[in-house]
Amino acid sequence: MNTSVFVPKIPLRDFFRNSEKVNFALSPNGEYVAFMAPYENRMNIFVQKIGDQEAVRVTGETDRSLQSYTWATNTILLFLKDDKGDENFHLYSVDLITRHTKDLTPFKGVRASIVDPLRDNDKEILVSLNKRDPQVFDVYRLNIHTGDLQLEAENPGNVMAWVSDQEGKIRIATTTDGVNTSVLYRDNEQEAFRTIITTNFRDALNPIAFTYDNKHLYASSNIGRDKQAIVKYDIANGKELEEIFSHPDVDVEHLIRSRKQKKIQGVYYTTWKTEMHFFDDELAGVQKRLEEKLGSDYEIFIAGRDKNEEKYLVVTINDRSSGTYYLYDTISDKIHKLADVKPWLNEANLAEMKPITFQSRDGLTMHGYLTLPKGVKAEKLPVVVNPHGGPWYRDVWGFNPEVQFLANRGYAVLQINFRGSTGYGRKFWEASFKEWGLKMQDDITDGVKWLIGEGIADAKRVAIYGGSYGGYATLAGLAFTPNLYACGIDFVGVSNLFTFMNTIPPYWKPLLDMMHEMVGHPEEDKEQLTATSPVYHVDKIEVPLFVAQGAKDPRVNINESDQIVEALNKRGVDVLYMVKENEGHGFSNQENKFEFYEAMESFLDKHLKKNNVPESVS
Repeated sequence: MNTSVFVPKIPLRDFFRNSEKVNFALSPNGEYVAFMAPYENRMNIFVQKIGDQEAVRVTGETDRSLQSYTWATNTILLFLKDDKGDENFHLYSVDLITRHTKDLTPFKGVRASIVDPLRDNDKEILVSLNKRDPQVFDVYRLNIHTGDLQLEAENPGNVMAWVSDQEGKIRIATTTDGVNTSVLYRDNEQEAFRTIITTNFRDALNPIAFTYDNKHLYASSNIGRDKQAIVKYDIANGKELEEIFSHPDVDVEHLIRSRKQKKIQGVYYTTWKTEMHFFDDELAGVQKRLEEKLGSDYEIFIAGRDKNEEKYLVVTINDRSSGTYYLYDTISDKIHKLADVKPWLNEANLAEMKPITFQSRDGLTMHGYLTLPKGVKAEKLPVVVNPHGGPWYRDVWGFNPEVQFLANRGYAVLQINFRGSTGYGRKFWEASFKEWGLKMQDDITDGVKWLIGEGIADAKRVAIYGGSYGGYATLAGLAFTPNLYACGIDFVGVSNLFTFMNTIPPYWKPLLDMMHEMVGHPEEDKEQLTATSPVYHVDKIEVPLFVAQGAKDPRVNINESDQIVEALNKRGVDVLYMVKENEGHGFSNQENKFEFYEAMESFLDKHLKKNNVPESVS
């Protein structure tokens, strides 16, 4: 059968240039929409009055792109900014009327995050700061107009998460001693916290929100079950009252809630795609009308609502579309297109991302995704294996610029949710403990062999590329299965499990005991960590390697990359090394992304024998 199709070679920078408009958010009164867009090649915040044709830029960052923001009031926006990727974020406000920007947390070496934006309070928000002690975060009530701070809750001991009640008062703290997790509670702000339940970190009761009468908790829990479920929990008596929703195959951790109606409206969870289940007929009806208006080719998400829940911000996305934003008015039942995220990419030219399953050598079912280059017969293809970071994370179905870029260049891309990937339940997660470089790596190896066995992959043209843990998996793949890969690309990856745990940020240190149980103990598991640290096995790495690193990375210290590059250079192995002084755990600035992916393209072309990639394939 002739499946010939013309596929243009898309310019590399079209995949990785800053989005035209992205991260839209409605003001509380529904009169304005904010979004992020480029200014001087950096992503900044713009605001547009609904109905107007022009937007106004309200920030002017030129050093580093902003990553996130939120509305505080109808005229004040809040955003976080760090210094060249060091992740010590400061919280800033910008006033739409005066255009004045203020650093609300001007403390050197302190990391800020928003605990509760207090949507019904136009003066204050709750923030966490490790100002008193670098290792722990306290909660402060912050006046967004004056910058005044008032201690709201002093950390009672290694708090991982805080939960405020429906009145904006901190009442719940989840703590860890390293291996045990406790949920602490207090009746009011004057009381000390008391423990209501303690579990080993393998058992999870994760508070989501107080019920609307402030008597109980909505939480996700795997206690007494393998998969996380949404439950209602009795705080006073420390027991589960009811299971609200669960799924037999995957974890369910996310609630959809209505502030106006004061009720839960549904849940969402991920199988191979995102799925939703509604408890509320009204919201289910809104979703149905959106699907009727926007079609079935996309996942349709409600990305925000105004305070009256009359105007909805909607985004559509699929594996070949980076997203389109719409404004939906429930009163008039009219929908208005706001923007395409990357209008220059034609989804008809992009590749489909298909779910896959295969069996690991010890009998576990592995899930993942395979993206085949469009217009090319799926036989003996060059392949890029792309293990995700985390490692306690997972790949999901949707638009991925890296995957689409590689597929457009003629590579099949294999993404595997190896053991330990989140969302598949407790047993699958626990199967990864102390398996870095061992069974976790075997899962990736088994996926490659499965793809070769299917006749899709050319066994002589397989590369491995990943970031963070995926970078570790890249190095481990080259060191421990040296005949499997033709080359590797390590992006901010771990090379030495000993030094990795010695250089983590101070606020991670309370979790070190848990890391020792999940990864390995430097003394008790010294032999294993030596055996699974790629830096000690550079003698087995024979194929070319490309390493990229941000100099200010607080999670994977630059020393991790320096070590592997130095060791390989001594052996004369071909190593391309890229360091960016103004980046951290990943590259944010557009020009650095361009340079990295241009180097990646040349590297793969050279070492997967792809110098003959045509301008188009047919």
